[in-house]
Amino acid sequence: MTQQKSEEPHWDHEYDVVIVGSGAAGLAAAVTAGLRGLTALVVEKTDLYGGSTALSGGAIWVPGNFHLDAAGLGDTREKARAYLDATVGDRVPSERKDAYLEHGPRMVREFHDRTDIRFMYTPGYADYFPEALGGMAQGRSIEPCIVDFKRLGPLRHSMRRAGLPTYGLTMTSYDFRFLNMVSRTWAGRRRSLRVGMRAAKALARGQQLLSLGEALIARMRMSMATLGGHLWLSTPLTGLVEEGGRVTGIRVVRDGKEQAIRARGGVVLASGGFSHDQELREKHLPAPTSTAWTHSSEGQVGDALRLGEELGAATDLLDKVWGAPSLCPPGEKPFFLVADRGIPGMVIVNAAGERYANEAAPYHAFVDALYAADKEEATTVPSWLILDARSKARYIFAGLFPGQSFPKRWTQNGFLHQAPTLEELAAKLAAPRLPATVRRFNGFAATGRDEDFGRGDSVYDRYYGDPTLLNPNLAPLDKGPFYAVPVHPGDIGTKGGLVTDAHARVLRENGTPIAGLYASGNCSAAVMGETYPGPGATIGPAMTFSWAAVDDIAATAG
Repeated sequence: MTQQKSEEPHWDHEYDVVIVGSGAAGLAAAVTAGLRGLTALVVEKTDLYGGSTALSGGAIWVPGNFHLDAAGLGDTREKARAYLDATVGDRVPSERKDAYLEHGPRMVREFHDRTDIRFMYTPGYADYFPEALGGMAQGRSIEPCIVDFKRLGPLRHSMRRAGLPTYGLTMTSYDFRFLNMVSRTWAGRRRSLRVGMRAAKALARGQQLLSLGEALIARMRMSMATLGGHLWLSTPLTGLVEEGGRVTGIRVVRDGKEQAIRARGGVVLASGGFSHDQELREKHLPAPTSTAWTHSSEGQVGDALRLGEELGAATDLLDKVWGAPSLCPPGEKPFFLVADRGIPGMVIVNAAGERYANEAAPYHAFVDALYAADKEEATTVPSWLILDARSKARYIFAGLFPGQSFPKRWTQNGFLHQAPTLEELAAKLAAPRLPATVRRFNGFAATGRDEDFGRGDSVYDRYYGDPTLLNPNLAPLDKGPFYAVPVHPGDIGTKGGLVTDAHARVLRENGTPIAGLYASGNCSAAVMGETYPGPGATIGPAMTFSWAAVDDIAATAG
């Protein structure tokens, strides 16, 4: 990829706003352009739109939005700012944090009032550090409302699908919290009945319901189509066009031909990070690292990062990912361990068989702890997740319902290890300290207090725990057979990239903006700095800063 500099470039097409990438960041920019009366084009390098957002939970974390007000949570700008200061700290300029808190609620409100984009509050899904100053135990997360996929018409055939193991059921993240306890609580059984009835009604009505990230992308794509935005698939970016110090357009390859597209107002880069580029991972991220561990969509190979750097853009946070502890069975997509790490009767240990962190901690924090604990004599990459037969029978684990057998291929290919006793399992894993570790953990389960790592102390930990137990996250591992699967430090994307300001303008090393160039989402340095404050703190900023970028373009054009 190269920059194109020309006094009089030949333009094949012209739009007010040209956007690279079709995840939530890209589609939010296109929707905002339509709302401002601007023409917009989204170019997507793969043959499917939706990016990593379509594969995600679809939640957004936007403090102070009207859904939280309607729920009576009493969130305030001051409380949210205190929380960002306590978690993000001074790693990110105050202006960007303030811009997020200002623009986020306005974006949510406008999209709700003027488009098909709808969210609902997720009760009780706590901020990831609810005990920190300004943190909220009730949570600030909102998730997409369920939508009928058929409303997209022909556009549905080119949308990226998540392929989650839901067995024909459509469930929200709030549904899943209760379904995880279907064998343990009446609330879980009632919720399973409700989800089943939803599926039966949809079948009778000829509907194809979507939830989570798929619902968000479907709603955004419908809104974009209504507003007149254009989207080109299989159209990779090959360069930025710069004239007189201003980015005026992009070059792409479409139908085998290079084309130049003029952006009269500005170019918004929203193409994701570099999680699928092994060379960039090894250059920037902690070792070991692998593209096989990422959950992001396949097109994320650092296109925006390289082009921005060629223009002299500043970069930051390139050594960070949005951490996602994962199971990576051979030849299969990684499985993201979220609720699975909150269930009782399970521990995660290093190669020697020792615990090293609170297993139920927020996933980003757990990956940080995993890398911090890694040492040559007792590596944590991979770690071992140990589960006993009781917990396997009680809870959903790795997409398998209670009592459902592990896939036979996992045993055949050596991914899953099983033994009738802990001592035999420890021998198979060459993890000599495992039996002693479990005995100590079982003592904590008996008293309800994890004296080593505080598992279950946080409100967040308990969200996915078993409310029938003394400590929802603690139960003894004492019923064989015992199982072990390797855990890797996966990610849902890299979080470092081009440095931007409060308007999402890309900045040079000297702090001045590159005229005409904006960035949002994972190709920009995260406003959340080195941490992850709550569910949806990736997509929320992606949408917000795309909204802010186009708002700035519209104001400048006006």
